[in-house]
Amino acid sequence: MIKLFVGLGNPGPEYEATRHNAGFWWLDELARDLKVNLAHDRGYHGLLARTTVHGHQIWLLEPQTFMNVSGKSVAALARFYKINAEEILVAHDELDVVPGQAKLKFGGSHAGHNGLRDIHAQLGTGDYWRLRIGIGHPGVKAEVINWVLKKPAPDQRTAIEECITRTLKAVPAMLAGEMDKATLIVHTHKAPRPKPPRPDEAP
Repeated sequence: MIKLFVGLGNPGPEYEATRHNAGFWWLDELARDLKVNLAHDRGYHGLLARTTVHGHQIWLLEPQTFMNVSGKSVAALARFYKINAEEILVAHDELDVVPGQAKLKFGGSHAGHNGLRDIHAQLGTGDYWRLRIGIGHPGVKAEVINWVLKKPAPDQRTAIEECITRTLKAVPAMLAGEMDKATLIVHTHKAPRPKPPRPDEAP
């Protein structure tokens, strides 16, 4: 089961609405669902909440170290509370998934994501769960840094928010250790039906 839910992003109002903060957006919504308040904890270098669900203690964490040093926060909490890597879920922005979709994945490489790169290094393993929240790709590698640090277009932001709402429905399965069920919920995405053409658009 998942004991530690982590959302990745950059602290500060200038980054709040940027694509790179999609992990923060997800964790904020999880905190609202669980009716807990995230509070700054200097010992773990982040915003932290702890609660009990069905008799199990869980933690919610938003590292405030900036993205590239996210592992400092995650590893500090995991070590102190003896949380195993496979009991950690990290929600983060994902360039290779389109806005409105998400992928749940266990293990693997950090694929160049600087937040995951540091978590890998600090935990000493990549064997943790990731919730990859799609933000899309600018199409040119040189534009990636600017892309992730800018606000998504309104339609993309709406798609991401709808995706967050949908994927939060997988949390009960995650807490029960039913990760196959959680994966199915996350990956089930009904594409909107195309609108029928108006009479003046008909062929």
